[in-house]
Amino acid sequence: MESKFKDIQGDGKVGMSTGDVIEECKLFYLAGQETTSVLLVWTMILLGQNQNWQDRARQEVFHVFGSNKPDFDGLSHLKVVTMILYEVLRLYPPVDFISRTTHKKTQLGKFSLPAGVQVHLPTVLIHRDKELWGDDANEFNPERFSEGVSKATKSQLSFIPFGGGPRICIGQNFAMIEAKLALSLILLHFDFELAPSYAHAPSAPMIRPQYGAPIILQKR
Repeated sequence: MESKFKDIQGDGKVGMSTGDVIEECKLFYLAGQETTSVLLVWTMILLGQNQNWQDRARQEVFHVFGSNKPDFDGLSHLKVVTMILYEVLRLYPPVDFISRTTHKKTQLGKFSLPAGVQVHLPTVLIHRDKELWGDDANEFNPERFSEGVSKATKSQLSFIPFGGGPRICIGQNFAMIEAKLALSLILLHFDFELAPSYAHAPSAPMIRPQYGAPIILQKR
């Protein structure tokens, strides 16, 4: 809003137009709410299909918090939960590709790109590349992140659910805290499994279950 005010004042400084402000507000809504909620949906789907990992995550949450409410300090000690969320983000990243535009002539490896070229990074394909992730790249295996992201893959730039470089998502840490908190509360109070009516059909561009995710909850 401060940048927009500069635009209105016409003081010679670069400010945001009304259109820019509207687009930024749309982005806040999309990136701040939709992506985290979709991450939680896929997490519950995969934990519903993989009960052993649901049990491991629940045991960890009970070990860290016991009968207390989850708190910020405790969330940082949830190693298994973090591994699970990373693996969900690998298999079902928030968007299927990341787009960037060159503003000047750019050398990208052996390719010389003129200004104005739009480059698309296919996140889903990179995250499931067997040369980078191994033969089980299409399988749910949070154990691959047991020693962190750097040891999970053969390339530092092959895990990009939040983008990368100078324009990496500014809200990635907040999103992970939100997801850990929500998942911890669910695990503390419910057992869950996928309903028989679930039909697996990921859809793009924001990768979500096309036909929803019917889940059976049982209160603990």
